[in-house]
Amino acid sequence: MQVQEQLVKRRCVHISKNGKKRNYSNNHPLSQMVFCGNCHEIFRRVHWNNRGKKSIVWRCVSRLENTGLFCTASTILEDTLKEKIVEAINVAVSGKNSFLAILKKNIETVLSVDLDETTADIDKRLEELQTELIQKANSKEAYDNIVNEIYRLRDLRQETLSRNALRQDKRDRIAEMTDFLNTQTSDIAEFDDKLVRKLVEKATVYDDRLVVEFKSGLEIEVKL
Repeated sequence: MQVQEQLVKRRCVHISKNGKKRNYSNNHPLSQMVFCGNCHEIFRRVHWNNRGKKSIVWRCVSRLENTGLFCTASTILEDTLKEKIVEAINVAVSGKNSFLAILKKNIETVLSVDLDETTADIDKRLEELQTELIQKANSKEAYDNIVNEIYRLRDLRQETLSRNALRQDKRDRIAEMTDFLNTQTSDIAEFDDKLVRKLVEKATVYDDRLVVEFKSGLEIEVKL
């Protein structure tokens, strides 16, 4: 599953307001995950050397290159960013009962398997059209309309399967978060690359706060 997730992420890009595409990079666990709450651009990891003092910071790309956007977003130290993400995870751990109730409700009301769409009718109609197509071809009759309908139904079938797959992925993410909260009995002591990649979808940096969005759909805000 992790390999498939990486392949999907590599195909995904963030498209800036100026139309520029930014491909996913796996050089750092937070790559393509940190966003600016001001201009909504991505934050980029930067090595700073200020009068001989070296540090690693994350800075809005609008302040690093000409994106066509004016941004005054503050720069955040990587250590601070990691610390605040850990804090958000620990908020979830300490309030697990409330968050588990939210996750359970989402599964029951929004992501129930019963709400998944079936392709049975589409499959049946495709079989009928395939039979009609063969008959038309054998009798040398025109069958363009049948071919067009087959293509349309195939697209509809794929869209249906994709929607179901997205719903199942969300259920899987909720299950992962639920399992984590149920088994985690104490605060996380330090930033864990694997855990963050597994649980966190996005972190949005504002001047006074960080909003951490988990893959399960939970959002937690911590002060900077």
